[in-house]
Order: sequence, then structure tokens, then C-alpha cells
Amino acid sequence: MPKPAIVFLPGLLCDARIWRDQADEIADLADPFIADLTLDESVDAIAVRVLSSAPDRFVLAGISMGGYVAFEIMRQAPERVLGLALFDTSAAPDTPARAARRRAGMDSLKVGRFAGVTRKLLPELVHERHLDGPVATELQAMAARVGGEAFLRQQQAILDRPDSRLLLPLISVPTLVAVGDRDVLTPPADSLDIHIGIRTSQFVLIRDCGHLPAIEQPQETTELLKGLLKRIVA
Repeated sequence: MPKPAIVFLPGLLCDARIWRDQADEIADLADPFIADLTLDESVDAIAVRVLSSAPDRFVLAGISMGGYVAFEIMRQAPERVLGLALFDTSAAPDTPARAARRRAGMDSLKVGRFAGVTRKLLPELVHERHLDGPVATELQAMAARVGGEAFLRQQQAILDRPDSRLLLPLISVPTLVAVGDRDVLTPPADSLDIHIGIRTSQFVLIRDCGHLPAIEQPQETTELLKGLLKRIVA
């Protein structure tokens, strides 16, 4: 089998940097393509845009919000997906409390200045050992690059996303489901539900890691993706 393509889907307030280490390290196994998820305000439209520019067939890797888009791609074009990697995401819609919090954040931005990833928000995103240092700096820089208008579009897309739990049993490609053991936004139970629902999935708990293993534990994330790619091309 020729070298496959791999399409990377960033998370909320993330750009290509979130997947940079993995894209660089697996280039010998797969041709990387990092999608831009900042331009549309529905997961349906985001998925259409990704599919319009992606290779004909590909492995799909999504983190956080990127997982929501991955599920939508599996609805729209499952025949194009060779394998699936889902990091720190959920198949379920927001709880009412989570949706209310999301809307409150959007409303505050509409009447104020975009704050990006603040010091207060960092403990929800990364393990405590990354609250100071290069990981925190990279996350704050990414959020500043993405900006407030894209943040509003992304949050609207997340709020309106469909429930993907009924989709899970229909997924039959090799799948990796991985989550940080200290993820408080989409905790390990959410990923376990995905793993239970997808019969072809492998579940991995990433130790000493929060919500964003691609940047918190880049080498382990890369090795997990290499393992998935080897399953697919074997």
C-alpha cells in the first residue's frame, strides 16, 4: 500500500501548531495535511471545507473540537476515511450547564475584548506541570492568532453539533481513542464511551496529561499515531 495521507483536525482556538510535532515526525509514514477549522460556524460546513481540500482517502486525526468535526466527516464521507484517531473529545453534545457556560463566554466577548487563553483557563487545558513554560506560551500564542471572531464561529459550531453517539457503532475503520488522565474538559469517561461504541477501537490513557496531548505529550502522541498507521498499512 502506498504511503497514506493523514488529515489533522485542530481543537478550539488552535491552529496548525497543535499538530506540528506529529506532522513533522510521521512524514516518513504518511503525508500530513493540517486543516483550518476557524472559517465556518457549523461542523457541517467545516467538514465540507475539509473534504473539499483533503486528499481522496486519508487517515483522520482530531483533537477536542477536531473530534467533533471528525465525527461529521464520518457521517458525510466515511468511504474516504482509512482510519481514525480521536484525542480528548466526546461523542455526546454539551450538557445544559456546559452549553450555558459556552454561551456566556460568547456573550462576554461580544461586549468586551478577546482574552484568549487566560491564566485562569490554563488549568482546564493542560496538566499542572505545564501552567508555566513553553506549552502555556504556545497555547496563548495560538489563541491570539486564531482571534475572537473565529472563536465565536467555533463556539457556535460546537454548540450546534449533532449527537454522535448513534454514529459510533457504524464506524468500522481502525480507530485510536486516547485521552489525558487529567483531562477535565472531556474526561476519560467520555473517551471510554467512544471506545465502547466503536468495536474496532483501541483505548489509551495518557499519563500526566491534560486536554491537549499533542502539545503536552508530543512524543507519546506521535508514537500512538505511528501505531495506528502501521495497523492501517499492514
